[in-house]
Amino acid sequence: MNDQTAPKRNWLSRLVRRPPIIPVVRLQGVIAAEQRPGRLNIAVVEPLLNKAFAMKSAPAVAVVINSPGGSPVQSRLISKRIRDLADQNDKKVLVFVEDAAASGGYFIAVAGDEILVDPSSIVGSIGVIMATFGFVGAIDKLGIERRVHTAGRNKSTLDPFLPEKQEDVERIKQFELDIHEVFIDHVKAGRKGRLRAEDDMLFTGEWWTGLRGIELGLVDGIGDLHGTLRERFGPDVVLKTIAPKRPFFALPRLGISARSVIEDVTHSIEDRAWWARLGL
Repeated sequence: MNDQTAPKRNWLSRLVRRPPIIPVVRLQGVIAAEQRPGRLNIAVVEPLLNKAFAMKSAPAVAVVINSPGGSPVQSRLISKRIRDLADQNDKKVLVFVEDAAASGGYFIAVAGDEILVDPSSIVGSIGVIMATFGFVGAIDKLGIERRVHTAGRNKSTLDPFLPEKQEDVERIKQFELDIHEVFIDHVKAGRKGRLRAEDDMLFTGEWWTGLRGIELGLVDGIGDLHGTLRERFGPDVVLKTIAPKRPFFALPRLGISARSVIEDVTHSIEDRAWWARLGL
């Protein structure tokens, strides 16, 4: 009896097919090594990527990016991890850009097999920036004398309370150029054969709309997450968001110190500064 019913069961299982499931990893925020909410770094992102790529039946992995950039090291680590997992698991990676994939955000996006954008998304900003303040005149007016003692003549580089030295500026500029070269090589390798503009246009640190990004070959086309995945994998496709686990019992903070409030405000200002560079 079992031998006779087995073919029927196999036929029915082929007839009733489960809809494809696409894991979705959302990467939103400033890219930085510090461990706090709203930050993207390899420690936070890697467990999500591992879980997404471990879904054997998934025909692809979707990565949604909304980032103005940040740490070049963390950007590279995340991008490399995406590409390594894609190659190891033979999975296609579809990257969807929302408001922005700029600077480090674009560095990560290049790991995708395809980069799809909204017409008004911001993409590019392939460059390196370092910014600080100078308070020399301010402390002079306040009658403050600052005393600094170092071992190593370059240890006080970028000290905001000391006059800027030309040799420091030249050294910082070379530092930026080295990182910029890593960025350029990464884009050229990831977008090989698809870039449609000269280096002196693409790699100036300028950013563009999604539409212009298509013309330049920085991205591949227009497309949103839900519409594109339904079009490619059928109307019944299931999107499974891969998010960090939340503790079952979330205890509120009973005491909020002045220091924590100041840190939260400072981080908020830093975040706004990153987005403000893009006019967002």
